[in-house]
Amino acid sequence: MSLRRRTLLHSGLAGLAPAFLGAPARAAGVSSGEIVLGTHLDLSGPAAITMPPIRNGLQMRIDEANEAGGIHGRKLRFVIEDNGSQPPQAVRVVDKLIRRDEVFALLCPFGSGPGVATVKKTVDAGVICFAPYGAAALIRKASGDSPLLFTANLHYDTTTAAGLKWTLAKLGSKKVGFIYQEGPFGDLVGKGVKEGLAAKGMALAAEAGYKVGDIDFSSQVARMRAAGVDLIVGATTTRETIAVAAEVKKLGWSGVNVLTASPGRAGTTLSIGKASVEGLYGIGGWRITPASAQGPALKRWSDSYRQRFNMEPDDVALVFYDYASWFMQGLQAAGKDLNTAGLVKTLQASSFKGESSYDTQRFKDNHVDPEWCRVEQVVDGRWLPRSEIIDPAKSSL
Repeated sequence: MSLRRRTLLHSGLAGLAPAFLGAPARAAGVSSGEIVLGTHLDLSGPAAITMPPIRNGLQMRIDEANEAGGIHGRKLRFVIEDNGSQPPQAVRVVDKLIRRDEVFALLCPFGSGPGVATVKKTVDAGVICFAPYGAAALIRKASGDSPLLFTANLHYDTTTAAGLKWTLAKLGSKKVGFIYQEGPFGDLVGKGVKEGLAAKGMALAAEAGYKVGDIDFSSQVARMRAAGVDLIVGATTTRETIAVAAEVKKLGWSGVNVLTASPGRAGTTLSIGKASVEGLYGIGGWRITPASAQGPALKRWSDSYRQRFNMEPDDVALVFYDYASWFMQGLQAAGKDLNTAGLVKTLQASSFKGESSYDTQRFKDNHVDPEWCRVEQVVDGRWLPRSEIIDPAKSSL
């Protein structure tokens, strides 16, 4: 570790809230001509198939900033590392990003397990961690509720509870089963499932776990069928959501609905799953706008994305572009004398509404608020709204 970083790590953030006491007031990764940002994504593991839109959305916004002259004259350098969805690998690459690359901030690192394993190392080094994509509540806890962490991914428990309460009320489901990824993600979705059921005086009829990387879900679905459930809730990401829905269709099992928590509700689920996900319900955390309904700004963005990456844009790319845009807005507003304390104050006072947003959001205790969500269903290969936009904090269905 450089002498400059060691010195900065021992300086306090005087004048900020008590929660900042002991946090470093640093500007490592910021020079007269450059700001160094980093991230770690799953480029080789079980979620690798979903990474191109995430990577492209982030890179596009950073490239746009550089093409416009940078942030107060500083160009952005973006270092991307592979965590393979494995916490030990994530620890190694974060250590490299901090010590060798001396990043100023991490932008949207991917994965609940990698996030929980690395966030304390990140914030203890004085590095801002903005919008990690994973189990926000557990990542916040692992950080010690650090003011250097800003979480924009919706809480899996509160949004699942809100979405499930709506689904139970509207579909009249009587027996609910739960298929979940073992680990932080599944734990939080499971908490929401139990809360949603308890609000209706119900309990789980069946549950079955799976490990990250599993591809065969026949035994889990068979357990649901044996229990006679009429609704399966999935703590499943894109690939696993498709696998569960496909298994239900393979069995010719009618009279059962499948509801995926927010990570499984994405355009990628449709483009990969095709007919196997027709009829699937999902808890949406962002807006999906079909090409036929795009306004001028979104059309311009879509055209630019196609030109840059020679591929069709999707909702995931737009969401991560918006996350990066919120961060860029903060960098710009923090001023030319960029430092950690100033950026943290600026982000805490900020608000944002992007093309993927249901409505304007801000940070409350460094977590996105309100947590707008909506239950949607795949109909003729499109996600269509089924519920109104829901604020889980006010959901009473």
